[in-house]
Amino acid sequence: MRKRVAILGSTGSIGTQALEVVAANPERFEIVAVAAGGNDPALLARQALEHEVSLVGVAKASAAQDVQLALYAEAKRRSFSEGDHRVPRLVAGPHAAIEAARTPCDVVLNGLTGSVGLEPTLAALDTGATLALANKESLIVGGELVTGAAKPGQIVPVDSEHSALAQALRGESIDDVRRLIVTASGGPFRGRTRAELADVTPDEAMAHPTWDMGPVITINSATLVNKGLEVIEAHLLFGIGFERIDVVVHPSSVVHSMVEFVDGSTMVQASPPDMKLPIALGLAWPERVPDVASPCDWTHATTWEFAPLDETAFPAVRLARQAGEFGRTAPAVLNAANEVCVDAFVAGDLDFLGIVDTVGAVLEEHVAGADVTHADLTLASVLEADVRARERARALVESRVGGREQ
Repeated sequence: MRKRVAILGSTGSIGTQALEVVAANPERFEIVAVAAGGNDPALLARQALEHEVSLVGVAKASAAQDVQLALYAEAKRRSFSEGDHRVPRLVAGPHAAIEAARTPCDVVLNGLTGSVGLEPTLAALDTGATLALANKESLIVGGELVTGAAKPGQIVPVDSEHSALAQALRGESIDDVRRLIVTASGGPFRGRTRAELADVTPDEAMAHPTWDMGPVITINSATLVNKGLEVIEAHLLFGIGFERIDVVVHPSSVVHSMVEFVDGSTMVQASPPDMKLPIALGLAWPERVPDVASPCDWTHATTWEFAPLDETAFPAVRLARQAGEFGRTAPAVLNAANEVCVDAFVAGDLDFLGIVDTVGAVLEEHVAGADVTHADLTLASVLEADVRARERARALVESRVGGREQ
């Protein structure tokens, strides 16, 4: 029986690759719903008609008419006459992804970017469907809201690092784990000092050496904020304390993560950098999809390089640990401030070092003023913390820019 799949963020990097996996394996999967922001109506329409989905979600209500026209144009291009194809239901607005996540299906792949994925994640878990989670931010900002809503095994990570950890832990007792080792490519600026990062441009930050990803995650990889978020994600997914989660630099991105056990052995998951492998595993879990990606070529001499993380030049992982250990809404603050700072950097309103510096300042203020007597996490408290962190980050960006211009 084919698995029914809903894809959130279908026009993004994860979404488009997931649809390629589905198209190559029509006997295993069928797409029932797609959702996207609405910036590429033509692509969204092609996806909807090619996979004969029942629902199309568009986050930007202003893009709804464009998507509807694109659906008509795509149907005409395919020479569909009236009655020859199923017209999907179009849902537009901020709750479109939530409605797509609630479409009856077996798997919801959340490939959205940013904390906007939190409510769709909770909606998917509420249906009982497997959540193939590429939107790490929803888990990080939601914390125990998400883990508490999930049944055992309901969340399958799609991040390559956490997919690697899940594979290495399959069939193992968590009590036998000494530590998790999350690998980092080091990004495009590996080996540079903090001073050498002062004049980095957005184009340089977008030139990732091993992965082809969307703009936000690529810049997060350049600052290593992404790796910090992954440390929090690993803690939440596998219930391992932060003191037992390490990060090592591995430039070739062939070893995606490792698990060290109490007897001294280390389990490694290795494959050439290709997101289709963890995507396919997320869709088919616990099964594997044959030939979805190329394996390592063992006929040639190979060297794997590992090095410690330079936390002086790249303090983002340390900040993320602080946010994760403090808990409550601190991870939401970390993520929200970073999203604002990345946008400011791309727009030319903030220097590269200013991203993590500003995030650190917002986080420090939040922790210092947090009311620890009300520790229970609620959706309302997360959303409120998100809004306040964005406002504070914007204010600090403006003051930093003003200081530079004087």
